[in-house]
Amino acid sequence: MERLKEFEKILGYSFKDKELLKEALTHKSYKSPVNNERLEFLGDAVLDLIVGEYLFKKFPKANEGELSKLRASLVNEEGFAKLANRLKIGDFIFISQAEENNHGRTKPSLLSNAFEAVMGAIYLEVGLERVREIALELLEEAYPKIDLNSLFKDYKTTLQELTQARYGVTPTYKLLGSSGPDHKKEFEVAVQLHDETIATAKGRSKKNAQQEAAKKALAILKAKDE
Repeated sequence: MERLKEFEKILGYSFKDKELLKEALTHKSYKSPVNNERLEFLGDAVLDLIVGEYLFKKFPKANEGELSKLRASLVNEEGFAKLANRLKIGDFIFISQAEENNHGRTKPSLLSNAFEAVMGAIYLEVGLERVREIALELLEEAYPKIDLNSLFKDYKTTLQELTQARYGVTPTYKLLGSSGPDHKKEFEVAVQLHDETIATAKGRSKKNAQQEAAKKALAILKAKDE
């Protein structure tokens, strides 16, 4: 219970129902009758709304496409893991020994899911406004500058320009598979040149997975120049 109190201090919110907080921090690998998957589902929807509303008000001249790109740059595993790290969630999650041995406390997927679950739990206790306050404060701390130029990087276009200039070919993307529940599907994609896999990556959508794969491929190809 002392661990939970320590986390609440960092979070800036004290739960009335401590069991709800414990549930939000419990990974499915941990031996417990409950885990954070249901709260994660709720938190995902709540954060999607909060960030969408925030961007809608912050960029009154942005069109739907631009707002969607901005939201996709913030509402994703990497983005939520970044916010989770500001709360040091990795120090407080309940995971199995196997996950512990597998560096589970630093896995972006576990951190992101736990962050969403905690936000979902706060929403259940006190509603949207308190979640909005906490989430947006973390967001603005983590991203001092929020705009299309600083957030949205089109790695696919950059990779295509590089490979066409260097090799005279365009990269292709192959879907390797998908996993996870329907509300939280994760896709794995490979980026290939001449049918050779350069990099693979996972994402919450096929487009996000392709962008991540392209980002990795760019780093690999640029490293060859060094």
